[in-house]
Amino acid sequence: MVEELSERRHLVPPLNRSASQGLNLLKVKTARFAEVVERCGEPQTYTVWQKSADDPQLKKLVAQNRIMTIRRGAGADFGEVGFHEAKSTIYLQFPKSLKRFAGQRIIGIKWEHVKP
Repeated sequence: MVEELSERRHLVPPLNRSASQGLNLLKVKTARFAEVVERCGEPQTYTVWQKSADDPQLKKLVAQNRIMTIRRGAGADFGEVGFHEAKSTIYLQFPKSLKRFAGQRIIGIKWEHVKP
């Protein structure tokens, strides 16, 4: 019976492997939505009416880094610079470039700063 227990221990993965993988997900830099609005202006919502590949205005906004994708889910809403096509997303168009916030998670979305 002792031999059976020792064999089972080798089948269980070590805990520190999964813990280190989880920590890598938390190492994303964040920025507050209020700071983005202060530096880049008040955004307005952008509605995609056609395929993104066929929309010249959307292509221009993406090239100028003026579009942000807001992901809505079970937790708090957060934004990412750029166009990321997915379900439950809202797109915001900014008057100035968002390049300085690229690669950061935008938190603290204040919907009263968004023009319809």
